[in-house]
Amino acid sequence: MVSLNYQKLNLISQILMHKSSYELMELFVHNFSDKLIRSKIQVLDFGSKNVNGSYRNIFSDERYKYTGVDIEPGDNVDIVIDNSYYWPIFNSNEFDVIVSGQALEHTEFFWLIFKEFKRLLKPGGLLCCIAPSSGYEHRHPVDCWRFLPDGFRALCKYVNLQVIDTYLLKETTHEDGSKEWKDTILIAQNNDSSFS
Repeated sequence: MVSLNYQKLNLISQILMHKSSYELMELFVHNFSDKLIRSKIQVLDFGSKNVNGSYRNIFSDERYKYTGVDIEPGDNVDIVIDNSYYWPIFNSNEFDVIVSGQALEHTEFFWLIFKEFKRLLKPGGLLCCIAPSSGYEHRHPVDCWRFLPDGFRALCKYVNLQVIDTYLLKETTHEDGSKEWKDTILIAQNNDSSFS
């Protein structure tokens, strides 16, 4: 019976991004990034490959210029990066918004990615990360970590980003596998343009 539940959850996660993650990103856009006073909002999505869903259509408004990056080509990937931890193809302070959902747990050295987030965010730019705090192992190509609000706070302290909010989604009514992951969300802002 346990293997049947595992197979069912794995199948669900391959069909569609769990709804709680998608809804958390929609909430971020509605409450934060839509409020940016800029004519064109440059958005970077780290880990954008459409494995089981994508955030692209959340940023379909003409105000947004969405760029999806990943370490391998595929649907919803605009730019393939050779190195997960340094992206010289992008200039410092290039993006107004950086988002990442269900990707950080698949990176070995996530703190180095946070350094890139900091480098690439414009002053006043916003970061939204969504990552599981729970759930079964799901390698793509690895599955290394789970995240809690204090962990996200520590990462922001490490790279000097201001935490706007971070919390753990303990409960959800969705029956699509969302309950398994208990997502943690981080919303942070770059209030300092000097970072080396």
